[in-house]
Amino acid sequence: MQNVEQQTTSELTETAKANMSLWLETLGTKDPKKVAAIYTEDATFLPTVSGDFKRGKKGAEEYFEHFLAKNPEGEVTEEVIASMGEDAYLHCGMYTFKLDDGDGGRTTVQARFSYVWKKNGDNEWKINHHHSSVRPE
Repeated sequence: MQNVEQQTTSELTETAKANMSLWLETLGTKDPKKVAAIYTEDATFLPTVSGDFKRGKKGAEEYFEHFLAKNPEGEVTEEVIASMGEDAYLHCGMYTFKLDDGDGGRTTVQARFSYVWKKNGDNEWKINHHHSSVRPE
């Protein structure tokens, strides 16, 4: 994979969309360890449906143990992608999740998100910072 600085805007957009798709698909595995593997060891994590401040893969795994039980299905509805140098980029915008409501139905949650993705030593993209919050009315 090319360095981000060497990528064109369209290549960076393609990379970011592929990484977000991977994250959304991994939620579908319902395996918190697989989702947490997408995060860096020192990631900061401020999740959508929790007031907690989590850190690292362990924090992500703890959060996703509960979130994945709601059978989330997410879709990005608006996004902005910006380079942060050759090995990082910001991906922010809006997404919508459908979640089990506990009564046999599904509820829709619209949320804002910002992720900082960084390349690790193996040239793999990982989430280093994840902030998501329910969209205010």
